Amino acid sequence: AEQLGIPLSNQEYRQFFRSLRAAHRASTACLLRELYGCQNPLVRRLDEYENHGAIPEGPICSELPGTPFFPDFCTFSFYRCTRKRYFIKV
Repeated sequence: AEQLGIPLSNQEYRQFFRSLRAAHRASTACLLRELYGCQNPLVRRLDEYENHGAIPEGPICSELPGTPFFPDFCTFSFYRCTRKRYFIKV
């Protein structure tokens, strides 16, 4: 069993994003996030799935140059959506 709140492995990310491979599908998921916010039940389920059942709280560390952390997972997810960098992990 995986620890709650940790990011998916590379293989799990491939499975997670399989249905979002087409750019329009990923854009649709991001549009849902933008329109309804992170508290929307569907968006929360996607975030929980991506993090083994628990959305991480607090600051999210990143390996991105110039962007070492985000205040929360929602902000991190919005960043990925706006930059179209869906596979960025923490």
